[in-house]
Formats: sequence, C-alpha cells, structure tokens
Amino acid sequence: MRKRFSLMLTLALAVCLLCGCAYLPLSGMENMLSGKNDGQVTDNGDTVTISKEQYEKYQQFDKLLEIMDIVGENYYQDVETDDLMEGAAQGLLYGVGDPYTFYYTAEDFAEMWEEDEGEYAGIGIQISASYLTNICTVSRVFDNGPACEAGVLKGDVLYKVEDMYVDAYNLQEAVDIMRGIPGTDVNVVFLRGGEELSFTLTRANISVNRVESTMLDEGVGYIYLYDFAGDCAVKFESALNDLVAGGAKGIIIDLRDNPGGWTADAESIADLFMDKGVIYYLEYRDGQREYAYSKNGKTDVQLVVLMNQYSASSSEILCGALKDRAGATVVGVQSYGKGIVQAVIGLSDQSGMQVTIAQYFTPSGNKVHQVGITPDVEVQLPEGDIGMYQFGDLSDPQLSRALEIMKEKLAK
Repeated sequence: MRKRFSLMLTLALAVCLLCGCAYLPLSGMENMLSGKNDGQVTDNGDTVTISKEQYEKYQQFDKLLEIMDIVGENYYQDVETDDLMEGAAQGLLYGVGDPYTFYYTAEDFAEMWEEDEGEYAGIGIQISASYLTNICTVSRVFDNGPACEAGVLKGDVLYKVEDMYVDAYNLQEAVDIMRGIPGTDVNVVFLRGGEELSFTLTRANISVNRVESTMLDEGVGYIYLYDFAGDCAVKFESALNDLVAGGAKGIIIDLRDNPGGWTADAESIADLFMDKGVIYYLEYRDGQREYAYSKNGKTDVQLVVLMNQYSASSSEILCGALKDRAGATVVGVQSYGKGIVQAVIGLSDQSGMQVTIAQYFTPSGNKVHQVGITPDVEVQLPEGDIGMYQFGDLSDPQLSRALEIMKEKLAK
C-alpha cells in the first residue's frame, strides 16, 4: 500500500497536496449483491437473502433512507439522488472527526492524480492564502511558465483575476479561472510593494519543478525540495550527484513550507544519506509496527536541514531520519507536527477516499504527531517577515545561518 503524509490541501495553481493509493476493485455492497460474500448472499431475482449480521449492518442506514425520502417528498425543488449520496459520503467520513480523512468526488479524485503528476494547464504559480489577513501571496513561480516569463515573483500578492478581486475565500474560484486551455489568455493583476502590476498571460502546459539546487559557497551545495511527489526523488538524487561532482562536501536541504507527500519519496531521499538501518516506523491501531529501512551505500557529506512551522509529514520523516541517523543539524523553527499517515483508496465509481491508518515515529522512537521536529539551532524570522525570499537569497536569515553552521561543520 502506498502511503501519504501531507499537511493540507493548499488552494493553489500547482500541487500542494500529494497522495498515496490503495485501490479496492469493488465496494462491499457490490460484492454482497453479486453473491461474493462467502455464501452469505442468495440472489433469487426479485429477492436477495442476506445474513442476520448484514441485515443489522444495513439497518444502521435507515435514518439516511428516511431523510432521503423526506427530502424527496418535501423539498421545494427536485433533488438528484446521486447528489444526496455524494453528500452522505462526505458526511460519513466527516463523522470520523479527522481533517485528514475525507471523501473525493470522481472529479476531485481524477484532479488529485493529475496534480500529483505535476502537469496542468495554467499560468504557473502557486498561491498561499492567509485567512487572518485575507491576502493571497505567490509562494512559488514555476520555471519557464507564463508567469515566470512575464516577471511575476515569489511574494507578489494575487489581487485580481479578470473582473474578480481575489481573497482567501474565493481563491479556488480564481484558480479555476486561471487554469484552462493552453493558448488562451487570462488577465491577472498582482501587487508588489503596493504597486499594481497587470498582465495578460497566455495559459500553457505547466511542468512543476519540485527541486532546485545550486552551490551557495565553496564546498556547500543547496537543495530546495518543495514537495514529495512526481519525480522529486529522481530529481533530488540528480541534483545531489551534480553538487557532489562540483565539489560539495556539505549539503543544505531546505524543507521549509514543504507539506509532505509520498512516503516512498522520503524513503528514497533518506536512503541517499544513510547506510543500512531504520528510516522510520509506523504504529497501527492494534500496536503492530511496520518499519522502513535504508540500505548501504550512503553519500558521505555533512548535512544541514532547514525546517519551519509549515514543514510537515514526509518532510518530518526525512528530517527526523537525517537528524537521528545521518548527523544532520536542523535549523529553523519547530516543524508542523503531522505524524500520521493516510491511505487513499479508489472506489468502484471512480470516486475515492482518504483515511488515516497509522502514526509514525523517527528511528530513535521520537513521536512527531502534534509535537514536530525540534531544531538544533532555532532561527526565527523577524516580526512581519513571512519568508518570501527568492531561491538562494542569502539575505534570508534562516538560510544565511544554515550556511554559517555548515561552514563550521566543514571546518572541524
């Protein structure tokens, strides 16, 4: 089963929520009605005979059927039964009381997989929305996209899309407008330093770059990993090899604002820096544990890992493993603390669901959920600084401090 560790669905033009899957070919109801439930079902054409256990199970849904009947008879407009069932599915999982357990419509499920691949048609930006300030800020500009070529920068505020002024509450609508058919235009206005910047951007097919890398100083390589999805592990290893070939003796891994994603990607990247041993382990409801292991053949470099309060899930898996077993120094602030894993399950009608199945722990047995990873060197951003620095900008106080620490490690 592929597993998912991720912080949240960010309203964005690109992937922020990454996922895993565990497909089930048929729902339990279909199995039973087709007579595939260990002889408990007998289908006589007009009559289906089921076991007492199954009958008592179905009785639990009497209330829903009663509600459907009342709505069908009394609501002032016609209601589609399928719409009611979609809402019931959403409500059923809402009843778990876990924000990471929820239902996907068939359309949402297909879109989620499309986003995981990092391919879509739009203008090539990712947006972070604050419900405190109501401001929507560009958190990433994807390489070679229309926004990048037009000069849109990280930190610009998304102000207006066509005739709609944008805020945190209508951002998804703005995102839907900016996505569309390649070759078509969309009018977008940004704010930079209080000045309005108006663009007519031509939508294009966007390929999300999940990794950026550079040499920050002699012997010090820098890799920014934005999320755990698509080809991120392959691109990360390629970037690492290039930096080491270029003389890097130390690597700064930046996981700030990384919401997580596929556990397999976290395992692959951790394995690059560790010999044989535990990367992390899962603990299920019944107390059973499942371990993920690295193998021999590590890259011998010094490590510094940058984290912030939005580094979550697979970011915390990777950071915890590197801190416990690869001698990494963690710089920044306490991470988010999402130490649980979800499985995404495809349903028979092309819809899907996500459900939390286990909690995970670092190799040393440290709990992450609702705790986070504690930095070895705490570096807070100045008050009012939301961290919208361009890639590799050493005026970024957290990155600058990470570089200082790496130089100290290399000098020993």
